[in-house]
Amino acid sequence: MINGLVGQDLSGSPRDNRAGQGTPIPGSKWAGTMSSPMGGDPWVAGVGRSLPLEVSSFLLCVGPTPPLKTASLVKCLTPFLLTCPAYFLFWIPEDPPSLLGALVKCLPVLSLAAGLQALTPPGSTATLLKWGLLCSAVGDACLIWPDAFLHGMVAFAAAHLFYLVAFGFSPLRPGLLLPIALVSGLYLCFLLLHLPPDMTLPVAAYSLMLAAVLWRGLARGGSAGLGALLFTLSDAVLAWGTFVWPLPHARLMIMTTYYAAQALIALSVLEGPKHKAS
Repeated sequence: MINGLVGQDLSGSPRDNRAGQGTPIPGSKWAGTMSSPMGGDPWVAGVGRSLPLEVSSFLLCVGPTPPLKTASLVKCLTPFLLTCPAYFLFWIPEDPPSLLGALVKCLPVLSLAAGLQALTPPGSTATLLKWGLLCSAVGDACLIWPDAFLHGMVAFAAAHLFYLVAFGFSPLRPGLLLPIALVSGLYLCFLLLHLPPDMTLPVAAYSLMLAAVLWRGLARGGSAGLGALLFTLSDAVLAWGTFVWPLPHARLMIMTTYYAAQALIALSVLEGPKHKAS
């Protein structure tokens, strides 16, 4: 009975079930080939090749989602693009720390998390990036108050942990480790000379986490790599201005690179990982 069904299509016409005689499916990645996507089991593969064209096409429709429209992307990014200028417009350096100031500072990152929620279907990578953005918003709020600097560092370390897992470890690209370790190590050694004793271990641990995210971001490539690079630059300027020597217009440089980094990291979920040679 099964053989009779397998050997005929819906019109009742006999079909050759010999290996390599399956009907290619137009418009799919198997078009022009006789291989079956149905798995390694010979019987299942035979059934897959002998299914009617309409049924096989339906089964192959369960695949990657179609590309997102530009209009949807712009719509979801609009809150971020509006709240970033608002931060620089309402930010006054002489103002004392306040909840309103913390909210204005956090809004761009929170809008990115909300946009990511609306823009992407549920998935592990999108979820990890959203949690990373939320932890970053907590860190932003903490850094408004100088006494909460360490709490902010812990929040950003948690964000980097989410980003690290989201970027993944394929391709590995170990060749990136040497230049990252050299530059990060030299900068950290110089920075340690200016740190108070109670900040030495937290800053060293945070720097190690940041270097790992930079490695995985560059290994992934695309907007993830550029985002990780800008995040590292932002933190390097912040650390220099906080512990070594105040820089002119440091806040502008720190927040511009920081917001750009967060946007690029969030948008990396729309890209596939760049499979480069290790």
